[in-house]
Amino acid sequence: MNSNSPFSDAFVRLTEPHAAWGAQQLETFNAFLPTGPWTADLDRCIYRQAGRDLRISILGSYDESDGSWLWGWANPGFRDMPAVGAAEAVRQFGHTHGIREFTEELVDLSACADPRMAVETLAFGAMGVLGAAGYIGVQASPEARLYLVPDDPQVPWAAPDPVTLPRILLTGAGVHATSAHAVVAGYFGHHKLPQRHGPGRISADLPTGTTVEVSFDDAGRIGSVEVGAISGPAAR
Repeated sequence: MNSNSPFSDAFVRLTEPHAAWGAQQLETFNAFLPTGPWTADLDRCIYRQAGRDLRISILGSYDESDGSWLWGWANPGFRDMPAVGAAEAVRQFGHTHGIREFTEELVDLSACADPRMAVETLAFGAMGVLGAAGYIGVQASPEARLYLVPDDPQVPWAAPDPVTLPRILLTGAGVHATSAHAVVAGYFGHHKLPQRHGPGRISADLPTGTTVEVSFDDAGRIGSVEVGAISGPAAR
């Protein structure tokens, strides 16, 4: 177990490369989904918010009374529904890669310093390994939150943006605060950007032809992000 994370080393290692891409994609998804009242028809895999319908799949639910997460495939109320496809895919990924958080029916987060943040990190990690276009967390009852992922072609996909890239990489590196190098390489890899690795730095070519160069300090943190004429100094 990583001393800086309530999650296993396997969880951190295998979800971290998705962190920066996931942060950017989640911003895109949240901008696409209008705010407002919601309903869900789980038998039909349909989620509606503020009049917009999305095809969705269930991840799981969080019980705020005891700080526990229950995967959709383990919930007797959801178990036989087609809507648990995302949860099943996460479980299979967990079995293949040895991630206990993805294979245990009930994940106890009550001992975390911030259980609510921990459950968001768990859902965010699941979104990353699924390559999902976002995730949704809604209050399903006074003590329970339901988590879903969209599975709908109308959801837009984020593309590398030179202006926001420094902030996105720093945000991703802060999710687990362990390997910024893995976060940056994972972001470039997800977008299939040609990348070059050198001592203390990674550079890549954006679709616009602009080169981005990320340097790391002696502690392995992002030191700077330079995108053509745009530079984003790292926060300390």
